[in-house]
Amino acid sequence: MKIIMLGAPGAGKGPQAKQIAGKYEIPHISTGDIFRANIKNGTDLGKKAKEYMDQGLLVPDELTCDLVMDRIQQDDCKNGFVLDGFPRTIPQAEALDAALTKIGQSMDYAIDVDVPDENIVNRMSGRRACLDCGATYHIVSLPSKVEGKCDHCGSDLVLREDDKPETVQKRLTVYHDQTQPLIDYYKNQGILKSVDGTQPMEAVFTAITDILGA
Repeated sequence: MKIIMLGAPGAGKGPQAKQIAGKYEIPHISTGDIFRANIKNGTDLGKKAKEYMDQGLLVPDELTCDLVMDRIQQDDCKNGFVLDGFPRTIPQAEALDAALTKIGQSMDYAIDVDVPDENIVNRMSGRRACLDCGATYHIVSLPSKVEGKCDHCGSDLVLREDDKPETVQKRLTVYHDQTQPLIDYYKNQGILKSVDGTQPMEAVFTAITDILGA
């Protein structure tokens, strides 16, 4: 089962992708996690990715495509995978399709977690992250036990640059310009499924599993 998760930044597609991966025992492949790991470790890729992410811009194709293509051909992906954060543009989607066609495969589902922009700005400006262990929180829906401190390692929690309202607005503009066309792209392929992402997380996940089957 090969699944692409679609939706604006902050729509909640990442947590849903992790739950899908757990339920169906397939890898969750997140370019965002890969970028953040590289940023934390100070790699050349991480430095380049951070320049774009801090401005609310998409990381260029050349920094992502080969990474993803290599990943989905590893042994643990033989029963499928969940792509989270890729593809983000039509050229990336076409490159992915071409690479899969070469190995006799194709995507099965593209699931769009649909959330209005205003909901997303409110959600993301409330997010807090631990830069040491990577844990994430929300001041309303998922607060840490001690305000401003990570439950796991006790480090300070911060509002990431790319979660600030002005950056979120820029990210949403980029999303609507570059990524939203994927909705039509996968609709034309007949694999697009949409769910209402304003529901509680459990209800969104139930809606997704209803689509995918038990």
